[in-house]
Amino acid sequence: MKILIVEDDARVADFLTRGLRAEGYLTAHSRTGEDALQQLRSEPHALILLDVMLPGMSGIEVCQQLRAARDVTPVLMLTAMGSVKDRVLGLRCGADDYLTKPFAFDELLARIEALRRRAGASLTPRDPVLRAGPIEFHRERMEVTRDGSAVAMTARELALLELLMSAPGRLFSRERILSNVWGIDEDPLTNVVDVYIRRLRSKLDAADCPSLIRTVRGLGYRLEAIDALS
Repeated sequence: MKILIVEDDARVADFLTRGLRAEGYLTAHSRTGEDALQQLRSEPHALILLDVMLPGMSGIEVCQQLRAARDVTPVLMLTAMGSVKDRVLGLRCGADDYLTKPFAFDELLARIEALRRRAGASLTPRDPVLRAGPIEFHRERMEVTRDGSAVAMTARELALLELLMSAPGRLFSRERILSNVWGIDEDPLTNVVDVYIRRLRSKLDAADCPSLIRTVRGLGYRLEAIDALS
């Protein structure tokens, strides 16, 4: 899934690009509305993150032109203007959702996922048993086995492993892990994620074998894909 980020603030654009790529999304970036329209004409994108206050053509005008051209690409507007009037204007011009700055990155991800569902993206049903190579996670019983043998785990370790096993091969940033497992929106300069990753490795990894959980330096962690573990 490729997301077009239309944002003239370099720091915000870099933050969004790094965060979304860490979550497994492909991204492209435009600084102006004119450049965004040109990119969209040359290459389709699955979703647009559109800043309202852009140099030259505003985000409102970009959205209006897209809808006039019958382009139905989902648009999530990002803006510091959060009054009811501003939100109504953004939605009436054709935006699908509206998020006011500053925002929690996890909320942005949740809204992107919601827009994907509305656009008809297929949803994978919740599997009662997650499998990755020799590891099985029985969700209803909240039990983990390796090669059929039970592995004792704390509730927090189970929550972290379930997150990683929900998408083998997917990279999870520390921020996403903190938000999902600990309910923390921002990294409070803690190494708690690293500590719990080490605990999982000590319980799941076999001697003389590569770790099932891979560290991607500066980005986060991922459980190796099933094919790689089998």
